[in-house]
Amino acid sequence: MSTTSAIGLVILGTLIGSWGALLFKKASVDFSFNPIKIIKNWKLMLGGFLYFVSTIPFLIAVKYGELSLLYPFVSISYIWVALLSMFFLKEKLNRWTWTGIFLIIAGVCLIGFGKS
Repeated sequence: MSTTSAIGLVILGTLIGSWGALLFKKASVDFSFNPIKIIKNWKLMLGGFLYFVSTIPFLIAVKYGELSLLYPFVSISYIWVALLSMFFLKEKLNRWTWTGIFLIIAGVCLIGFGKS
């Protein structure tokens, strides 16, 4: 497996996990510590399932790639969560959030360039 494929798998995993985070946020509206309600909260169950599924591409990627190169790409999940929150939760992103997103992208690029 190439390094590019491993990076793609990590990015895929971060996207899947970010959908899990979005569902957790939506599930929190109906959340209670009642075990029956927890089981019936489909958003909570699906969010947890997506978190679990998101580890599979990551595990495959780290099997074939360097952890020190791949792990910084996990920070891309912050970008996905911000964008998903903006579109689906109607959250506003201020200039500091956009600056942070830019810095995450720059940092991941620098780490990637440093390994080539």
